[in-house]
Amino acid sequence: MTDHKRLALHDLHLSLGGKMVPFAGYEMPVQYPAGVMAEHLHTRAAAGLFDVSHMGQVILRPKGSMAELCHAFEAMMPVDVLGLAEGRQRYGLLTNEQAGILDDLMFANRGDHLFVVVNAACKAADVAHMQAHLGAVAEVQHITDRALFALQGPLAEAALAPLVPAVIEMRFMDVAVFDTVFGPMWVSRSGYTGEDGFEISVPEAGAEGLARALLATDGVMPIGLGARDSLRLEAGLCLYGHDIDTGTTPVEAGLTWAIQKSRRTGGARAGGFPGAERILRELADGPERLRVGLRPEGRAPMREGTALFDPDGTPLGEVTSGGFGPSVGAPIAMGYVASSHAAPGTRLEGEVRGKRLPVTVVPLPFHPTTYKR
Repeated sequence: MTDHKRLALHDLHLSLGGKMVPFAGYEMPVQYPAGVMAEHLHTRAAAGLFDVSHMGQVILRPKGSMAELCHAFEAMMPVDVLGLAEGRQRYGLLTNEQAGILDDLMFANRGDHLFVVVNAACKAADVAHMQAHLGAVAEVQHITDRALFALQGPLAEAALAPLVPAVIEMRFMDVAVFDTVFGPMWVSRSGYTGEDGFEISVPEAGAEGLARALLATDGVMPIGLGARDSLRLEAGLCLYGHDIDTGTTPVEAGLTWAIQKSRRTGGARAGGFPGAERILRELADGPERLRVGLRPEGRAPMREGTALFDPDGTPLGEVTSGGFGPSVGAPIAMGYVASSHAAPGTRLEGEVRGKRLPVTVVPLPFHPTTYKR
């Protein structure tokens, strides 16, 4: 891992027994001594602290008006940016001219600027893409001196509130900035597990102090990449580069909920984003394939790349994420199949080690979400 970057809290992860692996150009803790299963179930039952400082943090600061910046940013994706209220965050998708997804991201309206969080593996390309398309109207500031944590689970609020009491008033997708002993803390009530929780950006100088304070709280455990992946899979959430990529459209991916009415045909600002013709057509007529939830029978997981077939042998698609769902107690997967076979209850077969095994299309998510609305 000599070519990989280290997190600011690398030594803390080692002291906690973190097993480090290469991921998106960084050395990241995949698990701690408790193990992936225990970490997953603990997050669902109490609270887990994830170090996600590998993610990209970007500030878009307008050179003129916020409206001008929002209009320009909105032109990069099929999402309503102009209508996002101050103090709120939204899920976004950067698309290309072929309607493929360049990256998925979170963006927040912080009054006089936008704050954007992008995927680690895409951050250099995303920053360059934003500079190319927004440079005339905004300063694109790649933030590299702040750590990013995710505090997730039903006890997340109870763990953070003694340090930042005002988080109690926050609801799902609210954002706020707080002055704390750890430095200015940028908080959103969101996450990647399906549970209530927070994502917290903090100056690197205060990061270890914050992490230790949270880990000293009853119910908070350090959680690694392994459980992060199984938690997001149970929540039916996409992983960029696996479930979505430049060859996937938002409609195929089942992300139509992220495309507001204002950007659709007949909306106030319909179209005008890369790939609009195909995306609007698929919204109207349906795509040829769809991302679906899958429940294999038996105990054998169907991993990424597993080919999917109609019982008559017709190829239908493949699995893009798969594994064991600790909270579900069974193997689960997501993948793409022909739209004709995407209805819940449809029986398919997946090829595992040369054998065709039964698998059923099921609704997503596999585990109910518990966001604080």
